[in-house]
Amino acid sequence: MAFISYNESQQIINQVTVKPKIITLPLMNALGYVLAVDIVASENSPTAPTSGMDGYAFSYEDMALGKLLISGVNPAGGDNSQEIQTGTCVKTFTGSLMPYGSDTLVPIELVDVIDGYIVFKENIPKGFSVREIGENYSAGELLTPKGTKIDFAQIGVLASLNIQTVSVYEKPKVAVMATGSELLALGAEQTKESQIRSSNNLVVEAIVHKYGGLPLQHGCVSDDKTIITHAIQKALTQSDIVVTTGGVSVGDYDFVKDVVREIDFEVLFQGVSIKPGQHIMLARKDNQFILALPGFAYSATVTALLYLLPLIGKFSNNTNKLKIIKATLREPFSKKSNKDEFIACNLIKTNGKYECDFTDKKVGTSAILTNLLGNTALLHLSPSDTTKDVGDEVDLLLFD
Repeated sequence: MAFISYNESQQIINQVTVKPKIITLPLMNALGYVLAVDIVASENSPTAPTSGMDGYAFSYEDMALGKLLISGVNPAGGDNSQEIQTGTCVKTFTGSLMPYGSDTLVPIELVDVIDGYIVFKENIPKGFSVREIGENYSAGELLTPKGTKIDFAQIGVLASLNIQTVSVYEKPKVAVMATGSELLALGAEQTKESQIRSSNNLVVEAIVHKYGGLPLQHGCVSDDKTIITHAIQKALTQSDIVVTTGGVSVGDYDFVKDVVREIDFEVLFQGVSIKPGQHIMLARKDNQFILALPGFAYSATVTALLYLLPLIGKFSNNTNKLKIIKATLREPFSKKSNKDEFIACNLIKTNGKYECDFTDKKVGTSAILTNLLGNTALLHLSPSDTTKDVGDEVDLLLFD
């Protein structure tokens, strides 16, 4: 299968359809999930005029009297049975319902209390520090549309509506494994100089967790076709997506690409004209996917961000792609290939505008994962781009 362009590969993913599953979770368990329903306010908030500060509630017309008799105390959560009479006020606390007949609240610090009266130290406008009905939201108002990822603010709003359970899209289960006989699992003892510590499977697991999937770690798998076949088949019994790293190039021990076909998965594409990570494969069978990524650490990480994120998003009806911003180059960059390139760069914000440079970024193979440390973004250059000069505007992909 011939290499396709980056745009073509993204179009193929965009055209992939998945029927998401909707589940119901207790409110706090729904943190990080994507809403499957619109959240509409069932009532006004607040439902009645409410005090916004500690102070004294009164009728604005009585301010002209200069001082008012304190006729009672109105604690938060009280029955609000008191009523303001002419020439009087009620001591009222933050969150208390405003007493009947009152329309304004003067803060404690703006009055003197003398012999059971408040004396105004300065004038305040009518309605001061009173939360009106529906200030927060009104009945029937759309507060959060479906497709929104639930974060702390959504938790608070849902709780204020007494929503105890919420309908969300079920997160896809993503099995992760790294292939390669040279790989050494985290914590395992090194017995050969040729062994290298495996990081790809852990990086991809972290990406799955961060961007909306449920990772299932399958560790390291040696370069043996039978072992790889059994590992992938086992992973498919547990997951919606299987992500592998390594074994998709043209080497004698690159078995993953062959195994994918032999277990009757339809290859959607194999090989994309990008740098890093041109040896990448996406395959499908029914509602399951295998995403086979390159073995070099930087390549595996970048391609996971470019292809795994939108694939995860298919299960929650959202695009789930890295945000793209415009930035200005602080130093020139010479592009040597005719591919889409994704280069680690430093993200800098100056006077509200984004800039980027390559200070301390190492030049070498696509194995240099440390280039992603720090406040980093990915500079995306298209096949037609060549040399970029200082001050040129470029596209950056953000991780957050």
